[in-house]
Amino acid sequence: MTSSLTPAVRHVDARHRYEILVGGTSAGFTAYRDRGDRRVFHHTEIGDDFAGQGLASVLVREALSDGRASGKRIVPVCPYVAKFLTKHAEFDDITDPVTPDVLTWLEGELSHSTRRAR
Repeated sequence: MTSSLTPAVRHVDARHRYEILVGGTSAGFTAYRDRGDRRVFHHTEIGDDFAGQGLASVLVREALSDGRASGKRIVPVCPYVAKFLTKHAEFDDITDPVTPDVLTWLEGELSHSTRRAR
């Protein structure tokens, strides 16, 4: 039996993110942009009220697993995702390095979406 406080991860494609919910409340997210067959993770955040519970690890594991199931390769620009990957070799086969080209592309993507949101 699962508790209502069991973390649940959902993919919110329209917002380019995965969210983790605890008891129906958003506890955090990891954000990405897709570039062809690569899913470029650029930011992970857990709310202060949920810190120290291991939720970032649950969130990132689920997001990477979903990326694998979707046929995506992972590019870990986000420092948390990069650190997670150093400890979880089971994702080595789908992980690509961060390159200057990817960083330039991502900067353009994020600034473009910021301009659209205004």
